[in-house]
Amino acid sequence: MISLAPLDGSLSVWDAFAAAAPESTFCHLAGWRTVMEDVLGHECLYTVACDDAGAWRGILPLVRVRSPLFGDYLVSLPFLNAGGPVGAPDAVAALVEHAAALARHLGVDLLELRMRHVVSCELRLSQRKLTVRLELPDSAEALWGTFDPKLRSQIRRPQREGLVARFGPEQLDAFYDVLARNMRSLGTPVLPHAFFERLAATFGGLVVFGTVYRGAQPIAAGCGFAWRDEFEMTWASSLREHNRSAPNMLLYWSFMEQMMARGVRVFDFGRCTAGSGTHRFKQQWGGADVPLPWLQWSARNVVATPSPERPTYRLASAVWRRLPLAVTTRIGPLLARQLP
Repeated sequence: MISLAPLDGSLSVWDAFAAAAPESTFCHLAGWRTVMEDVLGHECLYTVACDDAGAWRGILPLVRVRSPLFGDYLVSLPFLNAGGPVGAPDAVAALVEHAAALARHLGVDLLELRMRHVVSCELRLSQRKLTVRLELPDSAEALWGTFDPKLRSQIRRPQREGLVARFGPEQLDAFYDVLARNMRSLGTPVLPHAFFERLAATFGGLVVFGTVYRGAQPIAAGCGFAWRDEFEMTWASSLREHNRSAPNMLLYWSFMEQMMARGVRVFDFGRCTAGSGTHRFKQQWGGADVPLPWLQWSARNVVATPSPERPTYRLASAVWRRLPLAVTTRIGPLLARQLP
């Protein structure tokens, strides 16, 4: 028999279970609960599945994102690409059923369990997103040898122009400057600076910030997580006015170099939409497409969380692009925290 209970104060036990579960990701760490609650103000419904003896068999982090503007969502986990239930198969099945029952009880617009592995259940399977994963060799030299001449030329271009990449927690502010400018260009609100500050404070060496500079100016930047022998590039941006110099190519190559030096063996490029320009950019590095088998339930036939690609938000995105950066940086975090 599997019994379910809300997570109490056993955060270290939760993290120990997450570290041992084969299908877990950095998204399953308990630190995300305080980030979601304290920084973004969301309700967190973290659940533990136990057996008859009280031993933990599975975990599920759930976050409710409620907004009068965008809707009511129950997501595992907002802003991230994973976080669905992990553990023994019977525990995972019980947690999926629990999530669906909770979604019905709360009357949310959409339940979305962001899975990395396929789970057989009655929930709807959505594969609107995928990721690209690249197996990394032991050295940068070995990886460089697998690239075609065009890709090598694109990486050398910013190097010839004197662009340099720098890494470390001190790159947080430069990363955020590039991210805020790029999100304004995309017509999308940016997450609060405090969100990334809390990530750095909570996850320490697991979170990696990197920035590409032209002189003293940051023009491309990324933030991702190293977990076990994998790294995921969770946020990456570059300034459009510098596209001709291809700083994003140097950014990704430099992240790969950093990760191989740390012993990482898989570079996950993060989620994208099949056939998009972002997807094509990620494919050029030689990785493999991996579908993200997310599970959904909706009484209103809602099939996705809010996106600037949806017709409803296109006009708002167009207006957002024309607003001054000072305005979008001030208002954007208030809106972004309402988006799952």
